[in-house]
Amino acid sequence: MARGRSTDGDAVRITTAAANRSDDIAARQKRYLLSMSLRSACFVGAVVAALAGLDWLWPFLIAGAIILPYIAVVLANATTMRSDSFELRGAPGSHPELPAAAAPRD
Repeated sequence: MARGRSTDGDAVRITTAAANRSDDIAARQKRYLLSMSLRSACFVGAVVAALAGLDWLWPFLIAGAIILPYIAVVLANATTMRSDSFELRGAPGSHPELPAAAAPRD
């Protein structure tokens, strides 16, 4: 028997293991940079649309520039949670147990 092993926890499968921390942070930084770049483009587009006389377009672009920072922060703080929908074969509790036998009557 191996020392230090715990048999009371669930088995961890490679498909449910978390991603590497540095890869996760890099992916979140890319999403944040993309969102903030889109926000900047919305703001510049709103200024250009207002100067060009497109009165119907600039309010939408300003709304995008206001809402996108919130979305960017939420996406940057979201972590990836891997899970699968199937159980391990032979896992505890996966097979129903027979009820206990009734005590013999005298």
